[in-house]
Amino acid sequence: MMYVPAHFAPDEGAVQELLARHGAADLVTTTADGLLATMLPFVYDDDRNVLLGHLARNNPHWQQPAIGDALVIMRGPDAYVSPAWYASKQEHGRVVPTWNYITAHVYGTLTVHDDPAWVEDVVRRLSQLHEAGRPEPWSVDDAPAKYIGGQLRAIVGVEVAISRIEAKFKLSQNRPAADIDGVIDGLHETHADDLAEAVGKHRPN
Repeated sequence: MMYVPAHFAPDEGAVQELLARHGAADLVTTTADGLLATMLPFVYDDDRNVLLGHLARNNPHWQQPAIGDALVIMRGPDAYVSPAWYASKQEHGRVVPTWNYITAHVYGTLTVHDDPAWVEDVVRRLSQLHEAGRPEPWSVDDAPAKYIGGQLRAIVGVEVAISRIEAKFKLSQNRPAADIDGVIDGLHETHADDLAEAVGKHRPN
């Protein structure tokens, strides 16, 4: 179980946003041969509350039955936080470095789909998700059908039916307001703009 102090516990809306907008994640399963892990992109189907993805057919991970739940480790932005950014450093000096981050541990039942049509749907959904907003978004239909068919035969699909989620948004919520301001400025200075935005968005009222 993830350790989540109350001030780092996100609300349901924030968790749903992470699921919908995340990049790649780590799929971890316990098997008869021990723990196996593969990093791969997932798309979240909120209607069915499942994560959908695919991995290489040559990857033995999908051939090893999972014992119990699978775990998908998702991450948002993360970065080092210097104590020099805190206003508290000038006041009393009792500050230390830390790390800010967003993460979610998603547990559920893993199902493998060795079906080109099923996998094609997932590939299209992943492409649409990550191509959205580009001036000229790439589409599966931009490539020759025969080529795409060969690519689809080289991968297999995976589906994780979500049973529970443990999420932690560690974004300096336990610091005084002036320290949070300093963290936001420091993160912008180090070009960790996504994390700076998250710190500002989740600062206590």
